[in-house]
Parts: sequence; structure tokens; C-alpha cells
Amino acid sequence: MSHSEEFTLAFNTNQGRPAEPIRRRTLILLRWVALGGQLAAIIVASLAGIEFARGPALLVVGMGAAVNLWMIMSPLRVTQSGATWQLVFDLAQISLLIGLTGGLSNPFALLVLAPVTIAATALRRRQTILVGIATVVMISIAAWLALPLKHETLDLSMPPILQFGHFIAILIGVVFFAFYARRVSEEFAMTANALFATRTALAREQKLQHLGGIVAATAHEMGTPLATIKLIASELKDELEEALPDRIDLTEDAATLALSVDRCREIMRSMGQAGKDDLTLHAAPLRTVLEEAAAPHAERGTRITITLSDESGAPTIHRDPGVVHGLRNIIQNAVDFAESKVIITAEWSERQIDLTISDDGPGFPTYMLGRLGDPFPVGRRNDGRAGYEGMGLGLFIARTLLESSGAQVTYANGPVGARVSISWPISRINASDRIALSENPQIN
Repeated sequence: MSHSEEFTLAFNTNQGRPAEPIRRRTLILLRWVALGGQLAAIIVASLAGIEFARGPALLVVGMGAAVNLWMIMSPLRVTQSGATWQLVFDLAQISLLIGLTGGLSNPFALLVLAPVTIAATALRRRQTILVGIATVVMISIAAWLALPLKHETLDLSMPPILQFGHFIAILIGVVFFAFYARRVSEEFAMTANALFATRTALAREQKLQHLGGIVAATAHEMGTPLATIKLIASELKDELEEALPDRIDLTEDAATLALSVDRCREIMRSMGQAGKDDLTLHAAPLRTVLEEAAAPHAERGTRITITLSDESGAPTIHRDPGVVHGLRNIIQNAVDFAESKVIITAEWSERQIDLTISDDGPGFPTYMLGRLGDPFPVGRRNDGRAGYEGMGLGLFIARTLLESSGAQVTYANGPVGARVSISWPISRINASDRIALSENPQIN
């Protein structure tokens, strides 16, 4: 099963029940449209004086209408197999109608391509192949056993060589339309699933920062009651020593309570400092943001070096969760494939900030350079890191998040290893470090 099929099955599952591959209403609507067109063609052909098996043709149209009415009244959900047999029925109905109205000389014979195109778009590969084979078999039978069209003054027969060419064109159309529709559908599904993963990653990053703000506010609000408890515990200890000198155990309990309060205050102070950083630090120096992005990968055995062209004049940039998460994914990819080191280099001018993340690994495969940043590409091989697993989403998420902040992301190979270049217009990423910090939310 391909990546898109795995993710489509996963995302389309609700409480253990897979979603309908094609909505019932869509199947019914498409069939009504097809039946309306078939009935109109029969009426026009009759008015034009063309002779054909009119009664059987109307009966075939009536069969399609009967199945549609059954679909409307049936409470059953449309499954993969159910949708497959619905399309096979449509295919049989169209093929039978074509066989009754001239076979391959009927200009509407190309309509047999519709069911296989729908199958390639909505169903799995196995069902699509089944519908494609059924298309070839049924149009072959319809062409072989077709009843000719007749007219009083016109010759409506088609030379055998043209009928054969028409037959070959339909076979090619089955393969081409099925492959093309399948490819487009898979790429759309991959992009949709990857965008879902991107939104999930960004939402997680934002929730973590919001949680940090809640922790900071909690630490701030808990300071006063903890101080009160500490004061009461100290006074209670002194009073117990004077009033009950023989009850040393009570005195020790009061002392232990005071020590526990001190420990709680230290814990809340450290948590509050981390949360306050997350909540209020909307702008930070460039190095700080880069260090925050690289921090989760600093202890993985690969040396990460951050080099700025001018330490004293480094710009202050927006500390955006999307930017941090995007940089973190690119750094993770570099660490995954590096032999021993990852180098992060930053330069800037009055117009833009240029960032380069490079490693000393095997580099990107040349044939993949044009597809890097797309969802689910074939990733770099990593023979040096056992247990590495990837689905190709990291670079896509990174590129999506960074480009949403105004950056341009370029993947290339350097003299040694891979290199990712990121450039922001200074107007999109630069931030003032003189703004006032926002207040923590109050907790009642």
C-alpha cells in the first residue's frame, strides 16, 4: 500500500469505520445525469430517423433508473467493494447500450472511460484495476456483438479499419485516464495529508507555548498563598516549641511543612521562568532562536555549530512557533544524516537574512533535488544511523512553515554533504526588542 493510501485510510477513519470512498449522493447524481444524457440521445436519434433497437435501449436506461431508485431507498453505506460494483454496473449498462446502438461506430462509445476514471480517482489500486479490466472486456464484447445503425438515406456504417482504430483508442484511453487520474488523486491526497500534518505540528508547537504561559501565570499566582503557608508554618513551629516542649514530633512536622513550602516555591519559580519565556518572548536575537531550534538535537552525538557573521550586530527576529519548528525539522534532518557535524551559518544585510544549514553526510540524491520539500519524497539513505525511520514529511513541513513566514527555501549539495539555504526579507522577519512584554493571564 502506498503512503497516500495509508494516510488516506488513517485520516478517513472515524471511530473504526472507514469513510465512504464516493458519497452515495454523488453516485446517484452522476447516474441521473448519465441516464438523462442517454435518454436525450435516444430521442434525438429517433427524431433524426435513425433505426436501432429502440425498445431494448429504453429498457437498459430503465434498468439504470431502477438501480438509482434502489440506491435512494437503501440505507446501506457505500464501501470500497460496493462502489466498485456500482461502477461495474454503470460500465455494463453503458456497454450494453453502446452494443445496441452501433457499437464502436457510435460517437458516444468514449463514455465507457467515465467509470474507470472515477475508480482511479476514488478507489484503491486493486479496485481500479478490476474496473479497468472490466472496461476492456465489456467494450470488446460490445464491439463484437454490436447491432448496426441504419438510416433511409445515409450510410452510418464505419469501415473496419476505423472501428479497429477506435477500439485501440479506447484501450489507450482506459490506461491513460486511469493512470493520470490515479496519479493526480494520489498527489492531491499526499499534499492534503502532509498539510494536515503541518497544521498538527504547528498547533502542537503553539499549544506547548500556551501551556508554558499557563504555567508561568500559575507560578505567579501561587507565590502569595505559598508565602502565607510558609509564614504560618514558621509561627506554628515556634508556638509548639513554647507550648508543648515535650511534643518534638509536632515541632518537626511544622518544620517539615515549612521546608516543603520552600521546595514548592523553588519548583514553581523554575517552571514559571520557563513558561514566562514561552509566553512573553515574542522577539529574540537571531542566535537565541537558532539555539532554541537546535536544542532538542544537541545531545544526539553530532556537533552543532552556530556561526553568525557579526555577533554584536545580530538582528532581533520574530520568535514565531512556525519558524522555530521549521528550523528544528531541517536541523533534525541534517543531524540524522551527518557524519560528525552540522554547521548553521547566518548572514544579513539591510534587505535580507540568509541562513545556511549544512552537514558532512552523503548529501541529497541528485535525482531528488527537484522533489525535496514535496510530501513523501524518497528520502536520503542513512547507512550510518541504525534505526532511522522517516516518511518524508519533515522537509515538507519545514518548507511550508518557513515559506509562510516569508522565507525562500532552497535544497542543494555542497562540496561535502547537503546544504539548505533559507532567506527572509528583513521586513518579514525583523522584530523590535524594545516592545513591552505582555501580561500573563490571571487565574481565578
